[in-house]
Amino acid sequence: RGVAQDHKKAMQWYRKAADQGLDIANFNLGTMYHYGEGVAVDYNQAMRWYRKSADQGNTIAQYSLGNMYRKGIGVAQDYDE
Repeated sequence: RGVAQDHKKAMQWYRKAADQGLDIANFNLGTMYHYGEGVAVDYNQAMRWYRKSADQGNTIAQYSLGNMYRKGIGVAQDYDE
């Protein structure tokens, strides 16, 4: 039933979808970099993908960006941003 969990394969499929402009794929790539799922934790990449998704109107990505700025994760803490 189902398939085995494979973060690297998920990353490949999310990138394909992101290349076609799917906002949730951009968000999922940000999440994978944020939490180190299938890749090393990379907050700069997380911010990059969250921002792409947020700019497409994804409210969860906008919230995630806000949290990163609020907590100073990968960026200087910035309550105004």
